[in-house]
Amino acid sequence: MSATVYETMFLLNANAYARNPGGAAEAIEKIVKGVGGEILVSRLWNEQKLAFPVKGQRKGVYWLTYFRLESTNMPKFNRACQLQDIILRHLAIKIDPRLVETLLAVARGERPAPMELAAAAVAAVDDEPDDEVGAEIDVDAAD
Repeated sequence: MSATVYETMFLLNANAYARNPGGAAEAIEKIVKGVGGEILVSRLWNEQKLAFPVKGQRKGVYWLTYFRLESTNMPKFNRACQLQDIILRHLAIKIDPRLVETLLAVARGERPAPMELAAAAVAAVDDEPDDEVGAEIDVDAAD
């Protein structure tokens, strides 16, 4: 079974992050490596006031991480995240293999060529099933 690339947005405790900014990156790296994963990109996304309190916190730090992991290890990853005090919440999504390189380039701060972005978008859309096969819109009939 091949490893899957995941994009994960972590919501971190802003107070703990302010005391030890390097500790957040270390904690996330320790979790991913602890379940057999490999970090591809990990960086600070944003720090802002939350719309509603999460675990008593009104301010949070968003941390974006891309990593490669066997899908069978995701329950272990989720459990490890729940056990970390600095992580308030997290959301991991599986990345389409055709979009991985483009998303990693953007996360690194590199600017992919417009043609690469367009090709990745077209490739992702081409494989999506149509909602209604054979349905056409008659523009003249709408008048």
